Amino acid sequence: MSQLIPSLFGGRRTNVFDPFSLDVWDPLFSSALANNVPSSARETSAFVNARIDWKETPQAHVIKADLPGLKKEQVKVEVEEGRVLQISGERSKEEEEKNDKWHRIERSSGKFMRRFRLPENALMDQIKASMEDGVLTVTVPKKEDKKPQVKTIDISG
Repeated sequence: MSQLIPSLFGGRRTNVFDPFSLDVWDPLFSSALANNVPSSARETSAFVNARIDWKETPQAHVIKADLPGLKKEQVKVEVEEGRVLQISGERSKEEEEKNDKWHRIERSSGKFMRRFRLPENALMDQIKASMEDGVLTVTVPKKEDKKPQVKTIDISG
């Protein structure tokens, strides 16, 4: 069952597929709860905002994720039942030396996970992933649209 986006007009639903319906954003990491969450969980949330672009071409769905500073060994691309694509990984914290004096820490570290439900035309067994210059590209080929066959029937008489 595909996820539908509610229409702004009269609350009706449309046939528009919502690929972000399964986007994982853990409510524990909201700023309102941040003070009650253990520091390990706050560290995990720091890198949760992996930026993702998803485009559909006539041949495939192409998903790109900005993962600067990560190597492909630090990233996992998995497919679950129900056509769910999961991208996850972890950026390790930089090791601190005893004599180091930090002036600013802005780069995030920690774990991230993003999940997307792929549409029914996705060929789940042909997914490919590559990583170059900190950008993960996941290509999901699409099933070919079948054109309705029209057969002319002779009219007798």
